Amino acid sequence: MNPTIAAAEETPRHVLNELGFSTRRVGEELHGTASITPQMHVPGTSHLRTSILATWADMLTGLLATRVIAPRVPVTLELDVHLYRPAPAAGDLVGIARTVKAGRSTIVAEVDFTVDGEPLAISKGLFMMAPDPDVRLPPMHSLDSPATGARLAVPLAERVGCERRGAGTAALPRREDGLNATDSVNGGLIALVAEEAVLSLAPGDTLRSLSLTYLHAARVGPVVATARLRDGLARAELRDSGHGDRLTGLVTARTFRG
Repeated sequence: MNPTIAAAEETPRHVLNELGFSTRRVGEELHGTASITPQMHVPGTSHLRTSILATWADMLTGLLATRVIAPRVPVTLELDVHLYRPAPAAGDLVGIARTVKAGRSTIVAEVDFTVDGEPLAISKGLFMMAPDPDVRLPPMHSLDSPATGARLAVPLAERVGCERRGAGTAALPRREDGLNATDSVNGGLIALVAEEAVLSLAPGDTLRSLSLTYLHAARVGPVVATARLRDGLARAELRDSGHGDRLTGLVTARTFRG
């Protein structure tokens, strides 16, 4: 479970700031922009990580969800990303997000991603209100946010301490600079550990699609992802190993051949 407004809103050193993503409101839409760098690539390839697209989609759709329920915190229930083609090595990425449904209990938003004007991927996020009424967002005067701080100096997995532990397994520690508004592991980083577990079974491949269902917040860590892959289709479980191996999420993914 992933409250979408990351601590990047409050902590300048949050790892999400290092992705260089900026946002601006355009009518009823929210537009995000960033430049793809080598530190964002899948190891051993020249392709942008699908988990980074998931992270950006979570930020954009989550910000739209705050317009509906602020100052309460939106919680991600489901998030998916589907690519038309393998992601490029470089270019200017744009994500255009819009709200599809804003109901009393759930909010749905979607994102179209392009790179240098060419369609790359589509994404969708499903949100609910955090059940704890005492968890509140800080005042937000605008959805516009420029890119701030330093950019990634090392590959993303190295930056956050995400490690492959063997074929089909990866682990992500809980770190202060990778949390969200409820002090649990950020959902975009959870997408990263899932991606690493799947790709450890398919060296040189990248993800064609990534779908996550968040069941519980990962509050202790490390988050351990265990995956199996057959004929390009993967399933993974996410568990909070420091919290009695509590099941925190389920993942399905498809791969592009390297």
